[in-house]
Amino acid sequence: MTTTAVDAQATVGPAPPPRSARGATLDRAFEILCFSAATFLLTALGGIVISLAIGGWPAFAAFGLNFFTSAEWDPVQEIYGSAGAVAGTLISATLALVFALPLALGIAIFLVELCPPILRRPIGTAVELLAGIPSIVYGMWGLFVFAPWFAKTVQMPIMMSAKPGTLWEKITAGVPNGAGILTASIILAIMILPFIAATMRELLNTIPAQVRESAYGLGSTTFEVIRKVSLPYIRTGAIGAVMLGLGRALGETMAVTFIIGNAHGFPTSIFASGSTIASTIANEFAEATGELHTASLIALGLVLFIITFAVLALARLLIGRQTNL
Repeated sequence: MTTTAVDAQATVGPAPPPRSARGATLDRAFEILCFSAATFLLTALGGIVISLAIGGWPAFAAFGLNFFTSAEWDPVQEIYGSAGAVAGTLISATLALVFALPLALGIAIFLVELCPPILRRPIGTAVELLAGIPSIVYGMWGLFVFAPWFAKTVQMPIMMSAKPGTLWEKITAGVPNGAGILTASIILAIMILPFIAATMRELLNTIPAQVRESAYGLGSTTFEVIRKVSLPYIRTGAIGAVMLGLGRALGETMAVTFIIGNAHGFPTSIFASGSTIASTIANEFAEATGELHTASLIALGLVLFIITFAVLALARLLIGRQTNL
């Protein structure tokens, strides 16, 4: 062996020992198991879509585009349209997100940046406990406690202060019983608040301490550090947190069913009763005896699936754009 070959072998080092036959078999089995899990997930997702499409096809065939554009829902005359439920779903979820997002962001910033250490753990635990409360408990509390209080202290004064014939009167019209689109949106906001707040808090905790300390060292105030350093640092993950809350609001069933009023048709005011896709399915699926009624409810499920998928696709698009910036 020449001197050059000896030097090369010393530089490269000894060759790694060959894998045992048992290790190679376990590696192969692990790869197959992971591939099977991913394939099963995609297969289950495709099966759900196909089954919903097949089950809802009689409704699509009977009503065509009117199923998406009409708000008439009349089981007696076998006329079904999803526009009212879709509108109620989108309006209530959007309002819930508008109400919950500022509060969740404020809670997360307070816990990470401003909260005294002695209060950080109790408040953080309280936020996490809110996320663990079953949705039916929120619905019962909303129906028996919040709705009567809301009707007496908020809805009635606002309706009585509206001048007849004005736009404000039309916006605030409704039955003063506390059940309606706005009440359901507030309950939804309370439900999605802990999810967004907890996610935002964890995102803020991932910011390196050196980043904040550098900003403070340059003379920045707390508000400037939050606005110019912390929020831009977590903006990609924050979009995911927001979409997580929106997805929870879109698919919520029992709490909304209790408090939204369950009236088919387009909501005409913020206090008007309405319905969502999930609440309509929950209310009527057990009593749907006709083939067309059942198919219409399954078709509603497909519409909700498409809306949720569109929201997730939008989230991925926004996250991709933020990553490329």
